[in-house]
Amino acid sequence: MHKTPQVNEVNEFIEIASDFEDPLEVIREALSNSYDAEATWVDIEINQDDEGRNTLIIEDDGHGMDEQNLASFFDLGNSNKSDAIGYKGHGTKIYYKSDEIRVETVKEGIRMESVMDQPWETLNDRELPTYSVNTEETDETSGTRIEVHGFRAGQGFDPEQLTYNKIEHYIKWKTIGGSTAWHFDDDFHEFDIEVTLSSHIDDTRDKIETSNKLKFPEENLDPDGEFVAERMCKHFPPRELTVTLDDGRELTIEVVGMVGGKEARNDLPTYGKHSAQFGIWLAKDHIKVERYNDAIGADNEFFHFFFIANCQDLELSANREKIRNKSGDVYQAITDELERFMTKVCQDTWYNDYIARRKLEDKKRSVQTQETSLQERLTKTKEQGGLSPSNPAEVIAALERYSANGSPETIEIADFRLDEEVNAIVDTGEEYKNAALEVKLSDFFEDETPLTHIDRFICWKLGDLDALTKTERASYLGEPIRFDFNNNEVRYGAEDAKTIPVLELADKV
Repeated sequence: MHKTPQVNEVNEFIEIASDFEDPLEVIREALSNSYDAEATWVDIEINQDDEGRNTLIIEDDGHGMDEQNLASFFDLGNSNKSDAIGYKGHGTKIYYKSDEIRVETVKEGIRMESVMDQPWETLNDRELPTYSVNTEETDETSGTRIEVHGFRAGQGFDPEQLTYNKIEHYIKWKTIGGSTAWHFDDDFHEFDIEVTLSSHIDDTRDKIETSNKLKFPEENLDPDGEFVAERMCKHFPPRELTVTLDDGRELTIEVVGMVGGKEARNDLPTYGKHSAQFGIWLAKDHIKVERYNDAIGADNEFFHFFFIANCQDLELSANREKIRNKSGDVYQAITDELERFMTKVCQDTWYNDYIARRKLEDKKRSVQTQETSLQERLTKTKEQGGLSPSNPAEVIAALERYSANGSPETIEIADFRLDEEVNAIVDTGEEYKNAALEVKLSDFFEDETPLTHIDRFICWKLGDLDALTKTERASYLGEPIRFDFNNNEVRYGAEDAKTIPVLELADKV
């Protein structure tokens, strides 16, 4: 007897839709679908009403959908786009996280309108949602309009989180809107992208208008000036690398990139933590997926580089955030070839001149910074008439000066641990004492540190006398406390009060 494994279809829909964690991935999927439909333009509107309900409207002039395409749009894993970005049929399932999906599409004189009501609620009720289809003839031009009402976007579409700037960077860094294919394809499919946000979300500008090309900052090989390395930038032209596997298959890797200083790199429309976006990006469909910075080598810092290596033989997860075939021969062949390629980049004469100039300029900056710092310290010292500690180490130096200049008592630091509540043990020549050493005495009482094991205070100044008086009036850790500034001591507790001497160094050094 043979049995066929069963698939829980509801769970599959929920899991695939939930895999898309960043709500902005809905924009990535919209752009990919419009690109696959050979659109020349795509408009995206994101609206939010007074109650925070999100509506997405995506419209393009692509070739539209017929009944089979429409079924693929709603079905899971039933895409008929074998050579397209959305060939798995997973991406559009992010739309299921909504109250309603409405599709209007025209293809070859046939207009179809389809509505799916409460897809997310239905799935969470453990049922598969259904959709209606109405068909009629029309003389309208081809194109598609998708409306997603009540899109469950989490915090991603919160007015405080979503801005035109954030979306523009996302489009250029994470979607087909930042494609590098134009470097390799004379017949590159360029299309215009327009994104409009409701004023509830961002009212700082009218819209985003861009194309689907990612462009590097302007090349600047040898700028004028004293400190120029940060502005230096070199483009490395597109290269097609071919690798043959053991089984005879050939892989094509399309590589293009740049090396540049910080100011040049700042012109790139990165998404996410800026400093973590550089190095060597592996891409599929010319959309960046993951970095492989091991190709750069340990002797070179990754952040100088921004390269994209595209290979259509990479296999991606459903949400396109990870490469799935890392353990196979394809990935190994790609990374090996990239290591060879980047070795040559790192041997480039201009690159090595840039690194040398950057190191020299860093040393010059360090000297100038040191000179400025010393001048500021000298000016401050003259204004203050001498030492004015700003940290415990300087208080220790003041204590040493006090003890060396005929003080009535000799106090030496026997042990000091900055992070301890009782941070010092002092040697008075007769015995060891536990001490709290502070720049200002008032700073100690801000942290409500127990006084049980403190034998004395050592400070540069008493600090905020008003704060100490306030502590005195309110009590300290439930016990009365008194600051006797005339006798330089702190008395703490009710019965058998503890007296803690205070050594204020400012008027003694």
